[in-house]
Amino acid sequence: MAVSANRLELLQIADAVAREKVIDREIVLAAMADAIQKAARSRYGTESNIRADINPKTGEIRLQRLLEVVEKAEDYSTQIPLELARDRNPDAALGDFIADPLPPMDFGRIAAQSAKQVIVQKVREAERDRQFDEFKDRTGEIVNGTVKRVEYGNVIVDLGRGEGIIRRDEMIPRENVRYGDRVRAYVYDVRREQRGPQIFLSRTHPQFMVKLFTMEVPEIYDGIIQVKSVARDPGSRAKIAVISNDSSIDPVGACVGMRGSRVQAVVGELQGEKIDIIPWSQDPATFVVNALQPAEVAKVVLDEDAERIEVVVPDEQLSLAIGRRGQNVRLASQLTGWDIDIMTEAEESERRQKEFNERTNLFMDSLDVDEMVGQVLASEGFAAVEELAYVDLDEISSIDGFDEETAQEIQQRAREFLERLEAEMDEKRKALGVEDELREINGMTAQMMVALGEDGIKTIEDFAGCAADDLVGWTERKNGETKKFEGLFSKFDVSRVEAEQMIVQARLSAGWITQEDLAKGTEEEVTEAEQEA
Repeated sequence: MAVSANRLELLQIADAVAREKVIDREIVLAAMADAIQKAARSRYGTESNIRADINPKTGEIRLQRLLEVVEKAEDYSTQIPLELARDRNPDAALGDFIADPLPPMDFGRIAAQSAKQVIVQKVREAERDRQFDEFKDRTGEIVNGTVKRVEYGNVIVDLGRGEGIIRRDEMIPRENVRYGDRVRAYVYDVRREQRGPQIFLSRTHPQFMVKLFTMEVPEIYDGIIQVKSVARDPGSRAKIAVISNDSSIDPVGACVGMRGSRVQAVVGELQGEKIDIIPWSQDPATFVVNALQPAEVAKVVLDEDAERIEVVVPDEQLSLAIGRRGQNVRLASQLTGWDIDIMTEAEESERRQKEFNERTNLFMDSLDVDEMVGQVLASEGFAAVEELAYVDLDEISSIDGFDEETAQEIQQRAREFLERLEAEMDEKRKALGVEDELREINGMTAQMMVALGEDGIKTIEDFAGCAADDLVGWTERKNGETKKFEGLFSKFDVSRVEAEQMIVQARLSAGWITQEDLAKGTEEEVTEAEQEA
């Protein structure tokens, strides 16, 4: 190939490459110019600063050596003295460049091969940029492609103007695909990497099922029906919670379709995955009951602080509620975001009897009453001595068989017990070295101070450095399982809000923060809440 080669042919090649790779023609011409520059440097010296220009209309190639204007030249291949530069251009100044035209040249075999490599590399980079720009905004969409090859369980998919990869763990279990098969997948990530843009596809992602329903159910596409949450066990079973914004449209019926046509289309795409369509409810208890379908639920007990719910089912419904290998309850937990404990009516009755006996014994020991009185108090819903000590006297005297004098005696014994317990705990916390200053925090008891002292927290500064999680505990959800961690005050009736208030009071006492800091923080929280609203 020579610089004087057919100019029309050069432009035709650029046009053909641009069309084939779907990139801009100017990028191809720039790559050709870079290739010619590299070849020219091998001819005229690698240290030379050579520029090649290709006229996009005529295909004419111009080669120039650029010389920097300096006061005194040290390297005449890249520099030119100011005096000589002004002979060529009277307006030349230090730092300018003088273009020195070069004659046309013929490419040797090695130079032509090198030029080809430069063009291929530049075109490949442009193609990668084009692919990334095209797919970066398609995250969250479903794409169709053809299986190009399968490598170690990973499926490479030809998307027409790009390549995507479905990793082995993103394929539906026991799903076999072969070269040439048409496949549909969800784009969950697009990343620019060293070897080009990586388009990551998935057939197990929960949103893949949501998008399939959006395609099959016009009401979801139009926004009349919303998909609130999804839980999948890919290839086996899934649950999807839906709600309708139009009271005249049944969300479950719309998703099922006439004779199940809509849901069956999704099931077919997901290789026979069974799908439970659940009506979503704002009430957590109702939502959990719906999510455990087809099992029947007799009773639910919510623990909102721990986001935990106890579900009581008839004995014959236990295996159905749990599902094979715990699948039904696991999916229901993922769908609702609540930890679900399932027990039979017999187990619940046994547990309630055990709690009743424990409360009865507590009242017998602390109030010095007989078993019958202890059982009566426990059956009336009293769970702690503190409740008896500070409850309105009428609540005790209104119990059948109790008069006002009996109620006063029970309350007096409860208060005396708490005073004795407080005194014992106060001695214990002093022995542990817990400072009196902690007592001034609202809501702090001697029992709490003992718990702090046993954990090494003895001063107001120590307590000020605590977090609410340290006091009331916290829960962590990992791999679909929730683990609960106990706090120092887990045994006491202290909410997270109360714990945070106690910590703030300690930080004020320790001088870590001021009332102005609190006021400023409150203003910022209000502003953030308004912005979110």
